[in-house]
Parts: sequence; structure tokens; C-alpha cells
Amino acid sequence: MKFKLLFLLLFSNYLLAQNNFPTPYEKGKGNQTTTYAEMVKYYADLAKNFKTISVQNFGTDDNGEPIKVVIFENANSKDAPVILINNGIHPGEPDGIDATMMLMRDLATGTISAKNLKIVAIEAYNISGMLRRGSFSRANQNGPEEYGFRGNARNYDLNRDFVKNDTKNSEAFQQIFQFFKPIYFIDNHVSNGADYQYLFTYISTNKERLGDKLGHYFNEKMQPEILKNIAKKGILTTPYVNIHGDSPDEGFPAFMDSPRYATGYTTLFNTLGTVAETHMLKPYTERVRATYEYILSSINYTQKHAKEIQEKMAENAANFLPGKKYPIQWKIDSTKFRLIDFKGFEAGKKASGVSGKPRLFYDRTKPFTRKVKFYNEYQATKEIQIPNYYVIPKSENKVIEYLKRNNIQMKELAQDSTLSVEFYRIADYKTVKNPYEGHYLHFDTQTKSEFKNQNFRKGDVLVSTRQPGVKYLLETLEPAATDSFFNWNFFDGILGQKEYFSDYVFEDTAAELLKKDSALRTAFELEKIANPELAKDGNKQLEWIYKHSPYYENSVGLYPIFRIL
Repeated sequence: MKFKLLFLLLFSNYLLAQNNFPTPYEKGKGNQTTTYAEMVKYYADLAKNFKTISVQNFGTDDNGEPIKVVIFENANSKDAPVILINNGIHPGEPDGIDATMMLMRDLATGTISAKNLKIVAIEAYNISGMLRRGSFSRANQNGPEEYGFRGNARNYDLNRDFVKNDTKNSEAFQQIFQFFKPIYFIDNHVSNGADYQYLFTYISTNKERLGDKLGHYFNEKMQPEILKNIAKKGILTTPYVNIHGDSPDEGFPAFMDSPRYATGYTTLFNTLGTVAETHMLKPYTERVRATYEYILSSINYTQKHAKEIQEKMAENAANFLPGKKYPIQWKIDSTKFRLIDFKGFEAGKKASGVSGKPRLFYDRTKPFTRKVKFYNEYQATKEIQIPNYYVIPKSENKVIEYLKRNNIQMKELAQDSTLSVEFYRIADYKTVKNPYEGHYLHFDTQTKSEFKNQNFRKGDVLVSTRQPGVKYLLETLEPAATDSFFNWNFFDGILGQKEYFSDYVFEDTAAELLKKDSALRTAFELEKIANPELAKDGNKQLEWIYKHSPYYENSVGLYPIFRIL
């Protein structure tokens, strides 16, 4: 009798969901995605009809529209651990938008459950991109009929903006993330690249960047279990095929999600994360179903193991303490890989119908399963020692603003103070030749450390590294880190001189300096011996003396964030 009642209850909930709250996607023919207006109205209707559903605004898109967050919580989940879902960061990839609408409906009606979790979803992160609706911007994608555009109102790719924060969207995301503090984060996408049999690919948070034990737990236990459950429903999965313009037959590397990306950012706060990447050439109905099932499987696993995940996160956080080493640059370890049974299609070359030249094609009549190398080990190429404190002059107001938005705790100096600090000089760096997401990004940055007693002013800020956001501090404030504030041009002002000299005036001054300063004179003569180009060029000699004299600006290349070890 109890079983019959339970069955009737579940069946009635299912009918309620399908009959009373079908999503715009479900009302269509399987190849249409919701519009922005339909999506907003749908969630508002859910919130009116179910106490477990609410909608909140957090910040805005660059076009001024409020970014809406839909929340499922029941009586048992008011203070429960949170799963955060991000949809529509690239609105041309709308699978997650439609899947999450069905998921929230099914949670509300009781068709599926999340007993001890709070499920939070960003309805559509890139609203302005979603409103720019068309049918042609995703030239390689199989449906839906219409969809949004990758760039936002200011043409930024929002999945490169999680550190530099050029957009209102990324400011809103950080507010959302810091407010809910999720233990698990899912960012929904559609892939580009090679053709293969898999419907669903994924990027797991890089285990080395996440932290040894937590990274191992997520990559070796949690993620495989989630994937095993969706495999039971006939959904083929493989790690994201990180290769473009070639066949994956020879193997492929794991994607390195540095902090500019969504999961790279969330990793900085010990949150586990997955980028869900359905395959662009599969039918839209299958892609939406795969996204739905992955989120559902993630919920099912997390509600069973939430306490274990939280314990692992706490253990991991304790590893990033002052005095310990922290990696800030990585490269793939080409000597380590695991063999996976890769289900692909035979690739070959044929004459292009456009140019007549050889072009790549995949023969879907020739599927294969063969061993392929998956390079999923990264090794650190540069480490720093975690300091006890960073000292930031109040003049660096933009940096301080960013830290505060990311819940970084700090205190102001109560009075003018002299502190013994370590500081960096920028010794070398490279810069991309073309603009990248609104910046001329630096890379391969090299620094030299120096120590001195530095005068600080009242109101300058002292930031302890003994706090949950320590990895955010290290990845942004260490100039040699891949996505540091320095590399994103926050400090380009320190790289140029503000004063110079006129040759005809400084000639006499330089001669006098050499006459009076024997140490300078000796260093100059040795430099000419070591550098024949200098010895032949009078202008370069004058410049060398200027740069080694009291007249040269000591502040050139001086990085204005200080460390206390």
C-alpha cells in the first residue's frame, strides 16, 4: 500500500511538471531553445507556484539587465551545502539553459530530489549575448535553430574575465560565488574541435592546481562515479578533447583551467568544478538530455557525500600556509599519460571543394575504439614561498577593490609605519602581439627579489595569507603567476620611465660622475669589455651611466605590492 501511494505521488508530480510547467524547449520540436524573455517568465512562474523556488538579482550584465539567480531549497536545505550551476556564459551554447529549466521544475515538483543541498543556478550569465539571437554564429554546431552570441554587450568573452574583471558580468559572478560559497560548481558549454562518438565531454578541475588530496578525490573518485551513473543511461563520456584542427588519434592533453576561466577561478577557493562540454555535432535533444543527466548525477552524488567533500576541502585549505611552496606556473608532463579506450571516427584527407587542397575529414561509417594517450599530469615550472602578509599601498585602489569583492580580509595601518619587506623588480616579460580580450597580455614574467625597510602610510593595507582566499591572493598578486594582475596589465605604469635626459646636457654630468665615483667607473669599464656593442656606441654608454646614476628613476620596474615573510 505504501509503495502504491509513493508511486502515485511520484507519478502525479511527473504529470504536474509535464502538463502544467513545460519549458519553452519542451513545447518546441526539440531543436528550439528558450528566449531570454521566456526564460525569465518561466522562472518567475515557478517561484510563484512553489515555495522551494526563489529568484534573486545579483549585479548586472554590461547592458544593465540584472543577472538573475534561481534557487531551490527546501526545509532541510536552508543552510545546506550549495551546488552552483552557470548557464549561458556563451549563449550560442544554450544546452545548460534549457536543461536547468527542466531540472529546477523537476526539483520543485518532487520528480527528482536534493534533500540536503541548495541548488543555485545562474539563469543566463551573458544576458546581452543571449539577446543577440541568430542562426549563423556557431558555424560548426548542430542546432538549435536560433541561439545567442558568444560575446557580451562589449564583445568580451566572459570565460576569460574571471581575474581581470573588465565586465559587470564577472563582478556579478564574484558576488554570487562569494555569497553562496558552493562546494561544487558546474559550467555548461558546448564543445568545438574534433569529431568523435562521444555525446558528453568534460573538464575536471585540474588536480594539481586544486591540491593533492582534494584533486585526487575529485578526479579519481567523485567525477568517475558521476560519469558512471550517466553512462548507465547510455551517454558516452570522455575527457574534453583538447585538440583543434587535427585528429585526436595520437593523444591529447588535459585542459589547464587557469584562473581566467570559470573553474580556474572557483578552484582558488577550494571549490570542486566541472566544465560540461556536450559535442557540437550531436542533435540538440541529446545534448540537452546529457547536460540534464550530468547535473542530476552530480546532485545525487553530492547529497550523499556532502560531508566528505566538505572535510576534504577543509583539509586541503590547511595546505596553503605561510612558508610553504606554491606553484604559479605549470606545463604538461609529456612523459606521463594514461591510456583511454577512445571511441572516435577514422580521419583522413580528401580534396577540398573550395581550394582543391587536402582537408581533414572524419568518416562516420568507420567508428573505432582504440587506445589513445591522455596526458593529464601537469608539473610546476615555477614556485614561490607563501608570505605571511602582503602590504598594499592605498594608492593601488583598484587592486584593493578587487580583493574586497572576493571576500579577502584586510586591515589598514593605523599610522605611518616602517616595515621590513621583500619586494620584486620586474626583470623581464613578454607580451602578446595582438590584443587579447581587451588587453596586451604579458607572459613569461621574470622577477628579482630584494629586501629593504619600506615606509608605508596610514591607510595602506595589510593582507594576511591565513584566510580562505589565500590562493586568490597568490594567483593575482604574484606577478609571475599565469593570470596575475601584473600579466593582465594592472601595473603597466611601472614599466615606463617618466623622466629622461638630453645628451648635450648630461654629457658633462656623466663625465663628472665617472671622475668622482671609482666604483661606477670600474663597473662601466668592465661592462664595455663584456659588451662590445656598448663599447662601440657612445649613446648607449651615456644611457648606461644614466641608468646607474642617482638621476635614474629607482621606481622603474618596481612592483608596488610588498611581501612580509
